[in-house]
Amino acid sequence: MRAVVQNSFGGPEILELVETERPEPLHGEVLVRVHASALNPVDAAVRSGAFPLLGEPPFGVGWDISGVVEQAAPGARFKVGDEVYGMPFFPRAANGYAEYVAAPSRQLAGKPASIDHVHAAALPLAALTAWQGLVGLARLADGEQVLIHRAAGGVGHLAVQIAKARGAHVTALASAARHEFVRGLGADEVIDYQTTDFTQAVRDVDVVFDSTSQGVRSLEVLRHGGTLVSITEHRDDELAAKTEKLGYRFAGVSVEPDYASLEVIAELVDTGRITPHVESTFELAEAGKGHELIESGRVQGKVVLTVV
Repeated sequence: MRAVVQNSFGGPEILELVETERPEPLHGEVLVRVHASALNPVDAAVRSGAFPLLGEPPFGVGWDISGVVEQAAPGARFKVGDEVYGMPFFPRAANGYAEYVAAPSRQLAGKPASIDHVHAAALPLAALTAWQGLVGLARLADGEQVLIHRAAGGVGHLAVQIAKARGAHVTALASAARHEFVRGLGADEVIDYQTTDFTQAVRDVDVVFDSTSQGVRSLEVLRHGGTLVSITEHRDDELAAKTEKLGYRFAGVSVEPDYASLEVIAELVDTGRITPHVESTFELAEAGKGHELIESGRVQGKVVLTVV
């Protein structure tokens, strides 16, 4: 099969398309013929060595996949021909930029029927990050107020929609050029973070969903007892201690595979309450170009590799 690997840390140009052995599924696993694999900022951080999650190269990066079960080992919960999507193995290597991925069947869910593989692949890591933070940890409820940083990004644009699906009032931070897009996601209020200090414009929210490492400043807008959800400072013990000392809750999100949540997310997609936005697609051999784009910081929604 074809797969993208890297033999050293470095820039996007080190990503190389090679021929390698097709993996064999173990008991309880399935072999997925990958149709699409999404790119995430963590992929680029791992590739560059800024976040050495997988140790020293060589290895393959990528986690988000959508495809069709080609082989089901004994004990697997899917059968050959089933369409599935998921984020297997994270934070261990999944080698997702490949024609085939072998993964535990309970780390995958049935693909949303209403969208294609490209859009399904855009969901797992980003949607699970938002879901596990807003629903699992913050327990966001109907009628609550939530502030979402970087609301037009890969995680943010799904966080807005998940919060709205939970019945929350959403205040979104995005550049002026992204306001129409974010309003179309359902945001009730949109603030241009480039011209407005959000700490002066927002008050007494129940939950802040932060993907920008602005946890300390975000505390200024929480109500007493509110929750700071951080996906970039989840290991910051000092921030966690300060948050708790001031009378707030700290919830650090380190996303993990979760088929049950993926099933709920798929249902929300199929009922029209969540729509993943894909800005650009690249072929598998163009993974480096995809990494260049996600590292630009200008992506609206997600970037996806098409495999077949």
